[in-house]
Order: sequence, then structure tokens, then C-alpha cells
Amino acid sequence: MADILSSQQITQFIQDGFIRIDNAFSATLAEEARTILWRNMPENPHDPATWTRPVVRLGMFTEGPFVKAANTTLLHQVFDQLVGQGKWLPCMAMGTFPVRFPSPEDPGDAGWHIDVSFAGEDTGDFMEWRANVQSKNRALLMLFLFSDTGEHDAPTRIRKGSHLDVAKLLQPAGEQGLSLREIAASLDALPSKEEVLATGKAGTVYLCHPFLVHAAQPHRGKEPRFLAQPPLLLKKELNIEKPEAPVEKAIHLALAQS
Repeated sequence: MADILSSQQITQFIQDGFIRIDNAFSATLAEEARTILWRNMPENPHDPATWTRPVVRLGMFTEGPFVKAANTTLLHQVFDQLVGQGKWLPCMAMGTFPVRFPSPEDPGDAGWHIDVSFAGEDTGDFMEWRANVQSKNRALLMLFLFSDTGEHDAPTRIRKGSHLDVAKLLQPAGEQGLSLREIAASLDALPSKEEVLATGKAGTVYLCHPFLVHAAQPHRGKEPRFLAQPPLLLKKELNIEKPEAPVEKAIHLALAQS
């Protein structure tokens, strides 16, 4: 099959840390998924008076619409291009859904961070989960838009190119890596970056380097925002010494600059 991403898009992923895929899955699948999500909340989709919480977190979803959305032919081809054939595992669960509602309240979870990928010694403390320069377990951070998301609809904020600085931050910590607490405390000292909003129609997917710094934000729009951010898990470890795939090349590039 012909490659989905052009060489220019591959370069963009390596340098910026993300690529936007429009129409990665159908609007029909997105609607079917939203129907399931509404059934799992006390909020009424037709009565904004019931939308009293700024964010509702729902657990793992493995129903058909979610699995189909994560495993379209288009996405599989792009995974091969970004991570390498045979190096990733199909996504069979959509992970936690932070459903955001229009609200003047601070959601309390809008800090800058990266998604960590393996447990520390204290598995009960999520802030002790870790990431290392090899990106143990995680190939990509993925943002699946299950509702139309404009600039006022709490789109995820992305620090463009921040993955390169995070790679340099993680390198001295070796295989043990750093905890989420340690990483979060270090992010303000990293170079400032352009901020990009992950907007798009339902069916849009942002495929991000696992080290990309990102954050939530309050919802100032009118309709609830449905987004999932599952990891693409690794089947084989990344090779950052002799990189072949773009996700590896980005880390290699960052370390060569340090």
C-alpha cells in the first residue's frame, strides 16, 4: 500500500512532535461512541441544567465503536510509518474518557505534563509513574476527537516541539527514568514553545510523540467535549541508537543536540 504520510509530514512529526489526521474514523462511529458514553453518566444530553460538573471521567471502553475507531486501515498504516511495522500493539480499549462540560469552574486538572508509561515502586501513587528516554511501553500519545472540537471547546493544548526538550530531560535518568512528579516540576524550566490547540471535527486524531508536553483546559463553549487519549503500546522496544522510525529519530535528534 502507498504511504499515507508524505515525507514533509514525517519531518513535521519529528520536529513538531505531532501530526493531525483528519477523518481517521467516521462521524458515525463517533456518534455511536457518544451514545454509549452518555449512558454511563447521570447527565442528560438534552438538558444543560444537568451539566453541573466541569469534567466527568469515565473508565475503559472496549465496545465495538471504540475498537473500530482505533483500528481503521488508515490509522494502522500511519502507525507503521511512525513507529515501524511489527513494533506496536493494536489498541483494543479506548482508555479513560475525560468528558468536559461548559463550566466557569476550574476543572483542577489543567497542568502541563507528559503521559508516563510504567509504574514506579509505589504503584498506588500515580505521580510516581515514570517515563524514560527509551519511552518504555509507549509508542505514541493519541488524541481521539469523538465530538467536534473548536477553540472554545476545551481542546487539548500542545507545546509544539517540546518532545525534544523532554528527551534531553530524561536522558540523564537512564533506564529508571523520572517520575511524573519530577517531570512536572521540571517543565517550567524548559525552553518556551508555541502553543497549538488540538481542534477538529469528530473523527480527527492527533498522533503525538510520547514525550510531547500537553495540557487540558476549561471548557468555554456550548456543547460537551468527548475525547479519548489512549496510548499506542509498544510490541518491541524503540531503538534510539540506530533509529529507523520517526518516533525513534525524534529522540535521536534531540540527544544529538544536547
